[in-house]
Amino acid sequence: MRPAFAFDFEWRITLFTVLLLPLLISLGFWQLQRAEEKAALAVAFEQKQQRPPALLPGLGELGPEALAYLPVKLQGRYLQGRDFLLDNRMQGRKYGNEVLTVFELEDGQFALVNRGWIIADPGRMTLPAIPAAPEKAELTGTVYVQPGTPYLLQEQQLGGENWPKQIQAVDMVKMSAALGVPTDRLFPYPVRIDAGQPGALSVEWQVINVSPAKHRGYSVQWFSMAAALALIYVLRSTNLWRVIRGASNNE
Repeated sequence: MRPAFAFDFEWRITLFTVLLLPLLISLGFWQLQRAEEKAALAVAFEQKQQRPPALLPGLGELGPEALAYLPVKLQGRYLQGRDFLLDNRMQGRKYGNEVLTVFELEDGQFALVNRGWIIADPGRMTLPAIPAAPEKAELTGTVYVQPGTPYLLQEQQLGGENWPKQIQAVDMVKMSAALGVPTDRLFPYPVRIDAGQPGALSVEWQVINVSPAKHRGYSVQWFSMAAALALIYVLRSTNLWRVIRGASNNE
């Protein structure tokens, strides 16, 4: 005779499941959302890379979405000795900094050119020696708009006369103040230089740090964990397994 289905309520495992199950499901959907965002970013990047580089002067009026990864051309000169070192940048499992050098455009405006990566002291006891850039140059690159708000361990202090200045994240307001340049004369986003351009260092820009496929893989993991938790709860709180076995034995 098949046993009747019964539910054995145990409040601790029920509470644990009620709290954890929605979290696992929400994390799965969040990873799917991230996959869609990364896929859209990759498409937008490819579309913009098909455009010829636009002259940087006059682009500052565009919004961040229109500017992100836009190919641009700069004509002017690097300002020698006015460099910012973007801290904690890894390349090939080595610690280093990205070098942002001030570039004066021919119309008197300014831009920050990210020249790429150089190796640095992981103990941060000494600053790296920055290779000199040619004074006059014509170069190409892409506008980089930081997604989201960067996390800072502490407030950045950029005062004083010492150069180069090490920074945790790009803050145009503080950087323009350190340079003594009004914010309306400084292009609002840094330009990542193309490889092989005058003044370029080690250039290996990543458009997407995690691929859409990897985000989808993470979502499958979260959903699988949610399904496993739900199955464990049902088997722990009911006699479903005995009912199934009893039905099988009666056939």
